[in-house]
Amino acid sequence: MKVTLKRYTPDALELLVDTKTTRMRGKTAAEMSEAERYEHFKYMLDTIKSPFEFVDYIFHIEGVSKNFTHQLVRTRTGAYQQETSRALEVDAMDSVIPDAFNPLIKDGAVTPFAEVFHDALADIDASYQKLIAMGAELQDARSILPTNMPTAIDAKFNLRTLSDMAKVRLCARTQGEYQKAFRLMREEVLKVHPWADPLLQVACVATGQCAFPRWGGKLQDDGKRLDGDHIGPTYQCPHYRPWMDLSLEKESLRLSFWSADAIAQANPVAKNGRSM
Repeated sequence: MKVTLKRYTPDALELLVDTKTTRMRGKTAAEMSEAERYEHFKYMLDTIKSPFEFVDYIFHIEGVSKNFTHQLVRTRTGAYQQETSRALEVDAMDSVIPDAFNPLIKDGAVTPFAEVFHDALADIDASYQKLIAMGAELQDARSILPTNMPTAIDAKFNLRTLSDMAKVRLCARTQGEYQKAFRLMREEVLKVHPWADPLLQVACVATGQCAFPRWGGKLQDDGKRLDGDHIGPTYQCPHYRPWMDLSLEKESLRLSFWSADAIAQANPVAKNGRSM
């Protein structure tokens, strides 16, 4: 697997700060020091998220499976261009091997999962090549190829979309291949825009709550974990913590919110490029 950042919005931090200047007046990014720009960016993290849609990233992702790209393209706010299997001949033996099926040889013996997986790939590839040799069209012969067949894809996302994706695609509930791909995408972004780190965090880190509490907070049978000096239950997600469960607090707040007689509202006043 390899991820390359092909294109990205230049001077993105300055652009973001200037979108805020449009809303709030104040100094432009060009008139600010680097420290001032970052202070205004940190302020923006706690305001409306639409400015982050102005910053784009285009990735080239290769050595991944079509199972992964089927999931990736479900992010409908992205744009994609993918390698074709309709017009190109492919090699089924190059299919992406799940980590659980690797390595093929361990402790001098063929691992059971890997043996079945490789044998199946060999059968599929032999039949695929036979169909082509018999004159079958590539677009028809590909129907027997495995869904983990290798592919490459270009994908464009804006920073707001990437931030939303990070919350769930860095999560332990996401399949490993997608987690790895998104970690590499995140690394590429932070190489050019290190200030984007707060926007590219898994949900539990970004919000303090589990994105999938029914899964993450499920107790394992008779398990114990060592958390510092505290021995407690083992959760299905190794990063889950009991304080993430705010069910009672949220229910109390719900009752309070909907029983209020008056609608509370802010009265923002812009001053020095910020609303007070």
